[in-house]
Amino acid sequence: MTNLDPTLTMLKELTDANAISGHEREARDVMEKYVKPYADEVFTDHLGSLIAKKVGEENGPKIMVAGHLDEVGFMITRIDKNGFLYFQTIGGWWNQVMLAQRVTIMTKEGNITGVIGSKPPHILTAEQRKKPVEIKDMFIDIGASSKEEAEKFGVRPGDSVVPYFEFTQMKNEKMLLAKAWDNRIGCAIAIDVLKQLQNEAHPNTVYGVGTIQEEVGLRGAKTSAHLIMPDIAFGVDVGIAGDTPGVSDKDADSKLGKGPQIILYDASMISHKGLRDLVIETAEEKEIPFQYSSMPGGGTDSGAIHLTHDGVPALSITIATRYIHSHAAMLHRDDFENAVRLIVEVIKKVDQKKLEKIRMA
Repeated sequence: MTNLDPTLTMLKELTDANAISGHEREARDVMEKYVKPYADEVFTDHLGSLIAKKVGEENGPKIMVAGHLDEVGFMITRIDKNGFLYFQTIGGWWNQVMLAQRVTIMTKEGNITGVIGSKPPHILTAEQRKKPVEIKDMFIDIGASSKEEAEKFGVRPGDSVVPYFEFTQMKNEKMLLAKAWDNRIGCAIAIDVLKQLQNEAHPNTVYGVGTIQEEVGLRGAKTSAHLIMPDIAFGVDVGIAGDTPGVSDKDADSKLGKGPQIILYDASMISHKGLRDLVIETAEEKEIPFQYSSMPGGGTDSGAIHLTHDGVPALSITIATRYIHSHAAMLHRDDFENAVRLIVEVIKKVDQKKLEKIRMA
């Protein structure tokens, strides 16, 4: 791999961290390392969501910028007599992207390598081969010959299993391939927003947050928002890319490199009109490219945050990403940088008067 600049080094460290829902420590430690120099205070809620506070105006509005620390993965549920591991999916998985993929099992003795297997197609009937293998019929092979040997390796039920993939800068160096873009890119946005605000006046207090357990129900968004009690919030996450073969504009029309996505609605939330209008107005004023998108079948942390206490105007700003919820996803660096720039420019505008205008829209 070519020498990485500081931003790419941060992105590599974030995506290389192993952190499925409920076991986010590695990603939290990396995020804390990178955000701490730009925060006045760093702390966690009682479930482990990381909160980095930066004060511009102590009595100004509280703005939450939240990406989630966790990635999709698996949990070991049992070990059979021959040393094969059976598992529960953590987060949403499509069975067609799982077989023969390398995984990392996080045991009490350290990480070990495995591969997801199933009954060989050579011994299936022609009719059986036409059907995708069900997840319940898959297993993980760690090269153990017995249950006792697997246990000697340190494996036990409840262990986390994480997809394995190495961060890769493509030949087009703006295109970045890695595991866990969903949602380490959101954590990176939160980090860089605080970084960009270092030498900027902003009439508010900003909270960069890495939430836990988003993939299993937006859980950390609820607890961290309850602790912060924000006045407005941005959920920063990945979104659907529509620029691959077979996907029509009717299905999804966002393209990598054409700007961050402003989510109009998803299954968990209709974007707040006042906040959405301010973001669009700011993007047009500063000539920051953006795309509109919607996700009728998905949601982000904004869906939980906007229902906190007596309501929080919220908006999801996402990065178009190919192949999410698999071992390797791809996004465009420009979209990341423009998302940071857009959120920073909006934050600089939000004083108490602007907050009241947002709420009244």
